Amino acid sequence: MKIRKGDTVQILSGKDRTRRGKVMRVLPKTFQIVVEGLNLRKKHSRPRRQGEKGKIIDFPAALPSARAGLVCPHCQKVVRVGQRFSADGKKERWCRKCKASIN
Repeated sequence: MKIRKGDTVQILSGKDRTRRGKVMRVLPKTFQIVVEGLNLRKKHSRPRRQGEKGKIIDFPAALPSARAGLVCPHCQKVVRVGQRFSADGKKERWCRKCKASIN
């Protein structure tokens, strides 16, 4: 997967299309990501103690990583990502539009 935790992504399809958010969690086995504040679902919780009321909790659900595009921190555009080796021999991600390193 080319999207990592902490990256800024833009949703490409669905009800949150064109909205941007930060990746909170990456699920590489299922190729899904959890984006902060996007793809919200409601969860109803029962009261646990006597006198307490039940609640409705909004939480971000996982979505397929193919529905999100990585936003380059330099050019602020949704880009595809390439991988190459830097001068010191480490692998790095780079923006295919502005050629800048994304790591």
